[in-house]
This record gives sequence, C-alpha cells and structure tokens, in this order.
Amino acid sequence: MMKRIGLAALLALTAAPALAQTPPATLGARYVPAPWWMQDPVIASTGRVRVEIAANRASFSASFQAIDRSVADASRKAADQVRALSQALAAYGVDVVRVETTLTTRPLYDQYRDENGVLRDNVRADRIERYQADATVSLTLRDMAVLERVYATVVASQPTSISRVNFNLEPENEWVTNLAAEAVRDARARAVAAARDAGAALGPVRVIDPTGRACQTDVLAGWPSYQAATGGETTVDPMQVALSRGVRTVGREYQEAPPAPAPPPSEANIEAARLALQPPLQVLTDSACVVYSLN
Repeated sequence: MMKRIGLAALLALTAAPALAQTPPATLGARYVPAPWWMQDPVIASTGRVRVEIAANRASFSASFQAIDRSVADASRKAADQVRALSQALAAYGVDVVRVETTLTTRPLYDQYRDENGVLRDNVRADRIERYQADATVSLTLRDMAVLERVYATVVASQPTSISRVNFNLEPENEWVTNLAAEAVRDARARAVAAARDAGAALGPVRVIDPTGRACQTDVLAGWPSYQAATGGETTVDPMQVALSRGVRTVGREYQEAPPAPAPPPSEANIEAARLALQPPLQVLTDSACVVYSLN
C-alpha cells in the first residue's frame, strides 16, 4: 500500500510541470480559468495620456531646369543655378539643414501631329532637338527656428518649381519615457477613484503592463479575446505649402535657362520672399495597464 501511495505522489510531482505548460483552456470550452492575478479581488485600470507637440522636422525640395542643344551644356547650366544656393544652405551646418542635390537629364524630341491632329514626339535618336536638365535640391530641416529664412532663401534663388513643405514629429527618447510614466500615473488615479466609488480600498500592484493588453483580456466571454492595444503615436495631417512656376514644353517652344550662373540671393530678396511657416501641432499618445488588488 505504501509503495502505491509513493508511486502516485511521484507521478503527481512529475506531472505538475507538464500541466503548467498546457494552455489555460481548451478551444471550444464553455468556461476558461481566470488569469493568476484575478484569483483574488482586483481592479484593472488603463491609463491614457496625450500631449500636443509642435513638429520638429520639415522637408521640401526645389528644382532648377535648363535646356540646351548639348546634354553637357544643359547639365552645366542647371548645376550653375544651384551652386550658389547650395553654398548658402551649407552655411547653416548639417545638424540644422541637410541638403541633397541630384541632377537628371532627358532628351526633348522633334514633335509632329498625326492624322488625328494629336501632337506626338518623334522618339528617334536622330530627332533629338534639345536636352532638358533638372537639378533638384532636397532639404531636411532639424531646427524650426530657421525654417522661414531657409524657405525664403530658396524662393529668392528663383527655382523652376518648389514642392510643398512637409512637417513631421520625431519624438525624443525623453518625451517617450515621460509619456509612459504619465500613463502609469493616470492608471493609478483612475483606479483610486473607481475603488473609492465602489466602497473599496486600493491594495498593492499585481501587474504593470505598458502594452495595455492585460486590461483587454475578456475573461467573461467564455474564451479569452485579446485585442490589439490602442494608443501609440497619432499623426496629424501636416501643413502643406506649395509654390509652383510652370514651364512650357508644347510643340517646339522651350523655356531657355539664363546663360549666366544664378547669383546668390540677396538679403533684400530673401526678406521679400519670407512667408509665415508655423509647424503644426501633432499628438503623441500612450497607454498603460496597471492591475491592483482590492482591500
């Protein structure tokens, strides 16, 4: 008899780790066991916080176009137009304004009208009339204090076209950490108020879940339902500023680029081109789930 009891106890001990690794319930079962932190009375509180912060990044681009019978001359003219601007922007430093310049060329073919009167390009190597070169300056600003002056400097350089200004927010690590801490504080404030209204007292912390998923487990539905945690960053539509100047390329009429390199924009032209560019406010949100015991 003693041997049988000892063998049964040994089997129970060896089976315990296997049982601990099994899922909390069987799929399709009517009821499921509650999480370990709900064996005693608890209150689960979700803290949600949001803050509005001005965008700290801006980006836009400007294009300079030149047309010439030689691809080399067209490229040189386009590069000459952006050289003075690039030097003026480089004076701000790479930590303030990052500049990327690209140069592209394409052939412009002789054009004719077909039997329906539609204007078409005569796409043949021996029918190239001119070459079009586009020098594009792409800017990324990391300091909003110089945004208006940088934009005015680009406008004063008389580019062929300017793109819209795109704003976005790159949160610093300190902001993210502080927002997470505020979410936990908000969860406690909500839990204290709920426990007081229910006639109970808040006990020690059982679970702190920065993802918020612990507070979204549906333990009363017969099968746990885990939903995606809400929160995270919310993006606000960026302010868009656009300026454009058209270039005609219909038929054989082309806008020729000035033969001389563009001079650097003068201080008077920069001030005359200044516009109000205010970075929009964007929203950062965060949430946290904190489970307390109830006394």
